Amino acid sequence: MSEEKSQRLNFIEKIIEEDLKTGKYGGRVHTRFPPEPNGYLHIGHAKSICLNFGLAEKYGGLCNLRFDDTNPMKEEAEYVESIIEDVRWLGFDWEDRLFYASDYFEQLYEYAVQLIKKGKAYVDDLSPEEIRKYRGTLTEPGKESPYRNRSVEENLELFERMRKGEFQEGEKVLRAKIDMASGNLNMRDPVMYRIIKAPHHRTGTKWCIYPTYDFAHPLSDSIERITHSICTLEFEDHRPLYDWFLDELGVYHPQQIEFARLNLSYTVLSKRKLTRLVDEGYVNGWDDPRMPTIAGLRRRGYTPEAIRTFCDRIGVAKSNSIVDISLLEHCVREDLNRRAPRVMAVLRPIKVVITNYPEGKVEELEAINNPEDPSMGTRMIPFSREIYIEEDDFREDPPKKYYRLAPGREVRLKHAYIIKCERVIKDEKTGKILELHCTYDPESKSGSTQTKRVKATLHWVSAPHALKAEVRLYDRLFLKPNPDDKKECPDFTDCINPDSLQILTDCRVEPSLKNASVGDRYQFLRLGYFCVDPDTKDGHLVFNRTVSLKDTWAKIEKKLQK
Repeated sequence: MSEEKSQRLNFIEKIIEEDLKTGKYGGRVHTRFPPEPNGYLHIGHAKSICLNFGLAEKYGGLCNLRFDDTNPMKEEAEYVESIIEDVRWLGFDWEDRLFYASDYFEQLYEYAVQLIKKGKAYVDDLSPEEIRKYRGTLTEPGKESPYRNRSVEENLELFERMRKGEFQEGEKVLRAKIDMASGNLNMRDPVMYRIIKAPHHRTGTKWCIYPTYDFAHPLSDSIERITHSICTLEFEDHRPLYDWFLDELGVYHPQQIEFARLNLSYTVLSKRKLTRLVDEGYVNGWDDPRMPTIAGLRRRGYTPEAIRTFCDRIGVAKSNSIVDISLLEHCVREDLNRRAPRVMAVLRPIKVVITNYPEGKVEELEAINNPEDPSMGTRMIPFSREIYIEEDDFREDPPKKYYRLAPGREVRLKHAYIIKCERVIKDEKTGKILELHCTYDPESKSGSTQTKRVKATLHWVSAPHALKAEVRLYDRLFLKPNPDDKKECPDFTDCINPDSLQILTDCRVEPSLKNASVGDRYQFLRLGYFCVDPDTKDGHLVFNRTVSLKDTWAKIEKKLQK
């Protein structure tokens, strides 16, 4: 391998290339993405998905989708279905290689019997609390269970009776017999099987004993003949146990490789904390667009292409770090800038009456759909005597460097004409501005040869043609870059952004959006990128803000620091 090529490879690719060179696995590359179906996938899982499927694709290998479904107390078919949808949405295909650890329950049981016969596993009567107490600490060795030296025959009999359901939950477990004095706590006689009298989402009530993750995972990898078992750094201390089970059983042995998990600023990725956000009502479910779940990001309008680009740019490292969420948002903007049609929407409307425009007249003006992609063509938008502009685009007493509409001032309407504010109509009692009376210059139509220039161009919609819409302005869920920092946030919920969602119910959008479908993405000119929410139905349009046009949080962060 040339030095230049080596510098372009991440450390996992270097391992794989060396294995291919030496023929370690017969020239094969076979990876897997092995989620536990006990929750929804998040952006951290997306990194693992892209890595495992991406390596298989790069080296002409295979990647399995496997559910490590060994705990019926926490696992549900709903999670299985959501994970399958998420992986497929990200653009990856496992073909006919969809597997479950539960597919191997009978074989795993036989492996456990083999370890008992070798004197490498025993049935223990200690309670879960006693097992934890006997385990010891990082500085003190563990203590052997008084049941550790049962005979092989007794252990086989007890294990079979466990399977038959003769004991209650917590009454007995099967443990590996390794080393209670090991410096690695995972090697201090870990539990291999426990009694759980609960139906499994796939096997029903066939089993009442279930293998632990640490036992089932390496053997599932072995059964599927995985070559490179890629996982995150928290499993580094589990690797000796992974190797021990495979070596003691003398079965096919994949190589476990650990990489740094994704940590994202202004986000929590702990499943426990995400569950709290849902259960305690801080968000509206697992697919809330403020959640870092793939379902939430999809509903918010993120594209799979942007997420894959993000995962590629952050790379693969050996040590943990926090990635700035601005990079993810940049990838989304970059992708949507190329693909999203431009349309006009007014979120906080104020009416403008163009007094010298003929009543009843309607013009159809041509507008470019996306200047980044001419192949997307143009559309026609109606222009009439009454229009809406943004409330923020008018100031009765404008400050310095405010170039938008004000009394006596001219601005251009995008794709249309130059208008001048002549009069402000207010409610006599409240002083609230009701509408603006303006005049237009008929010779200033967009695209004309007139050389008159103004300092501001505003977006707008024709009042009689506009569609009413609800717009949900989503923002970052947390105010602090690291909600897990106890100094900044004693409890991570203390740092929740109270303005992470604003709902505007009286917005107006141009009529071309009448047939917009759920999931369609648009750039609302001057406002940001938005997508159609699944709550859209029966003519009621609902849009989610995906991301703003620019990273406005740099200014917010400076204010918070002050």
